[in-house]
Amino acid sequence: MKLPARLAVLPAALLTLAALAATACAPQTSGGTATTDDKTGTLRVWLFQEVDNTPKRQVVDQAVAAFERRHEGVEVEVEYIPVDTRAQRIKAAFNDPASAPDLVEYGNTDTAGYVKDGGLADVTAEFGAWPDARDTDPTARSSVTVGSKVYGAPLFVGVRALYYRTDVFAELGLTAPRTQAELVTTAKRIRKARPELYGIAVGGAYTYGALPFVWAHGGELATGEGTSYRSALAGPAARKGISTYTSLFGDDNCPAAKCAQMGGNATVAAFASGKAAMAIGGDFSHAAVEAGAVKGKYAVVPLPGTTPGSIAPAFAGGNNLGVLKSTTHRTLAVDLMKSLAGKETQARLFDAMGFLPTYTDVRQEAARKEPFVKPFIDTLGAGTKFVPASPGWGRIDAEQVLPTMFQEIVSGRKDVETASADAAKKMDAAFAATAR
Repeated sequence: MKLPARLAVLPAALLTLAALAATACAPQTSGGTATTDDKTGTLRVWLFQEVDNTPKRQVVDQAVAAFERRHEGVEVEVEYIPVDTRAQRIKAAFNDPASAPDLVEYGNTDTAGYVKDGGLADVTAEFGAWPDARDTDPTARSSVTVGSKVYGAPLFVGVRALYYRTDVFAELGLTAPRTQAELVTTAKRIRKARPELYGIAVGGAYTYGALPFVWAHGGELATGEGTSYRSALAGPAARKGISTYTSLFGDDNCPAAKCAQMGGNATVAAFASGKAAMAIGGDFSHAAVEAGAVKGKYAVVPLPGTTPGSIAPAFAGGNNLGVLKSTTHRTLAVDLMKSLAGKETQARLFDAMGFLPTYTDVRQEAARKEPFVKPFIDTLGAGTKFVPASPGWGRIDAEQVLPTMFQEIVSGRKDVETASADAAKKMDAAFAATAR
């Protein structure tokens, strides 16, 4: 049975039957690596399903149609998979080459774990020879790199900046904070004058909103490389950043009873609904804020660092595309990866979805067309940070090590020194367990 081109969506029962049938003629593999490289046939692609997927699908369809025109005898089937079950499906695909896709979209923090699982193909040579890749920003490149090898192509990047209420600031005679110390005093001044508002909405479960405070003070999550990492969270610089962030929890800004459990979405929702004068939100938060009560009454600036005019390093989030090691169409899969993650497609994805391109030149053009992205591009230009390229990070994230630390501090159960030391021990255990 031939599935429709572009989009393959089957009921669960049919998927199971198809998988069982396919195992009878599974491709030849050696240690999870296919021994053939077919130049015709069907390529299967898994991409993430977006809340409103139609614009993304239209861009992908256009790129796929052009790819098929270039490759006679090749058909591409694209399936959009739910983000919340991606980990289980992708890891299952690593263990079952017969039902696995040839190309997959994945979160950039998953790279090291998927490499350790043996699922992603090393495309270092092809990436290095690809002209588009020369303009990939360094942090985006690091998100597909483990050791010195490249395991995919960055698809888009997401960073956070400081949203603030222009009406509230004008009423109180305030200006956008230039340092993190000013951010703290400004937030508390707003709360005192307008007690119905959070000065800045912060969350104990908002890891990627908190990390810029750690990095701005010179702290790091961990030190090391390859499979050898040790936590740096209990270092003096990291503790200064932790102290600054957790000082924003309390009745004088964002009460711990309400804010300790909040994550990033909740803090942005508080700002968009008019309950907060500031929030740390992403370029991807723009649509939600525009749809809220503060439309026309806010502005965005880069989150400040510790000195006037400096920008705090932001976490470089985003997604990548990777070729599976088990593909029997490696050459075609790499070419399709370049088509879907290339400059032309990334520019279209920005126009359709607002995804920030990973190429510096394409981002500048995006800023020219849409001024709202400038603070985020300035943040990227100032330098971003990424999580340790260790499979241990997946375990640290899953076990909520950092949110637990922040919540222990803001609740008063532990001081900064004790909580950060305990978190560092948990991180080191995760690094050690996954290094074996």
